[in-house]
Amino acid sequence: QVQLVESGGGLVQAGDSLRLSCASSARPFSAYGMGWFRQFPGMERELVAAISQNGRNTYVVPAISNRFSISRDNVQNTVTLQIKNLKPEDTAIYFCAADRSEGVWYVSTSQYEYEYWGQGTQVSVSS
Repeated sequence: QVQLVESGGGLVQAGDSLRLSCASSARPFSAYGMGWFRQFPGMERELVAAISQNGRNTYVVPAISNRFSISRDNVQNTVTLQIKNLKPEDTAIYFCAADRSEGVWYVSTSQYEYEYWGQGTQVSVSS
């Protein structure tokens, strides 16, 4: 069983930056594609960004790609979501997820591909 623990959420002001981190118990961590999702109240989780096992292939939802970026550290076993210029509409619960994907370059973009999920971290952005 893989455990994922998110951290870094909180209450911030519009325009601030935030770094969310997810620590994974998976070994080897590099065997898993990773993703960040967010969930608005009453809505399904939606993909924010994903990264391949080797960290060299990433996907960020185009509408937010100028403010969000994803990276991973396969030595520290963490995946990070960097958010710049936060907006009130970014207020959501942010989840990280792990996918035992088949290829080192593969990026999983569907929530149904992810087997393991963290508990989520709340990000609240005030205007």
